[in-house]
Amino acid sequence: MKIAFYGSSLLSSYWNGAATYYRGILKALAARGHAITFYEPDAFDRQLHRDIDPPPWAKVVVYPATEDGLRQVLAEAQDADVVVKASGVGVFDRELIEALRTAPRPDALRIFWDVDAAATLDEMRGDAAHPVRTMLPEIDLVLTYGGGPPVIDAYRAMGARDCIPVYNALDPATHHPASPDARFTADLALLANRLPDREARIDQFFLQAARLAPARAFLLGGNGWHDKALPANVRAIGHVGTADHNAFNCTPQAVLNVARDSMASIGFSPATRVFEAAGAAACLITDAWEGIELFLTPDREVLVARDGQDVADHLAALTPQRAQAIGEAARARVLAEHSYDLRGAQVDRILRAYQPRERNAA
Repeated sequence: MKIAFYGSSLLSSYWNGAATYYRGILKALAARGHAITFYEPDAFDRQLHRDIDPPPWAKVVVYPATEDGLRQVLAEAQDADVVVKASGVGVFDRELIEALRTAPRPDALRIFWDVDAAATLDEMRGDAAHPVRTMLPEIDLVLTYGGGPPVIDAYRAMGARDCIPVYNALDPATHHPASPDARFTADLALLANRLPDREARIDQFFLQAARLAPARAFLLGGNGWHDKALPANVRAIGHVGTADHNAFNCTPQAVLNVARDSMASIGFSPATRVFEAAGAAACLITDAWEGIELFLTPDREVLVARDGQDVADHLAALTPQRAQAIGEAARARVLAEHSYDLRGAQVDRILRAYQPRERNAA
């Protein structure tokens, strides 16, 4: 099928945590014969911070973040069998979701793909005129990158015809064990952009752990931390491009995952960082959220913390041998059960099952 995908960015992870997810899913779909065009706006300096060149498995159209630019790329939706509007594009989100009504052909499959479902649902609960909520009856399908039964039930209650989670996963060709890099030496490392709905949890789980373990070295990667007051044993290094993620995960004794507020509250939403770290055979510590055992087994494939004290306690008890064993067990688990190849097969089945009857008959 020809897929027109309107998202934030495929080429850049700069202020764009969904990039790894898009790349993994769409690469796997292309391997199954789908022709993908990804439309991303030239916004937020992402094109100045590209992590990859346009890949061979997708055509990437970077359009000016103007009304004329938007109009031109929406006109191309007429050529697609499947038209996807992802959440969080950052510009023209209202216009893009409303365009699902008019831009695709009548027989095209219309999909809203939510990469932050808990936050979107919170917005819709407080706004009966929210553009996504008003469009739900006209959208064929909602896909989400997490959320489990709570998100499925909430979307259906809001009027979605159906909602199916397609979870984050691992592309082993991209994220894998790598040699240590002295730039990333630490006892515990965290890679996370500074966002309003995650900063308090990072204070709780990462910075508080640093204060409780002053003899340990902590490393903080990601955008936005340059003016944050940090403990003396925390070193902030700014944006870390995807080419350095493997070394970032493999060098410290352990790496930390901290979910955003909405994802932590609803559960069943492992971030891309979870699978990137596991793919690199890193010893992962994660904040506690419901459903973690569906992806990794606590105390054997991942360490789970309820607060900064738990994080500090895990570090105090961790030996190099135990860290290695946890990382290797996590990698084996995600390779077997949580690869993007498996997610691509899932989406391929979904697309074929949800084709409009007219095209099935043809």
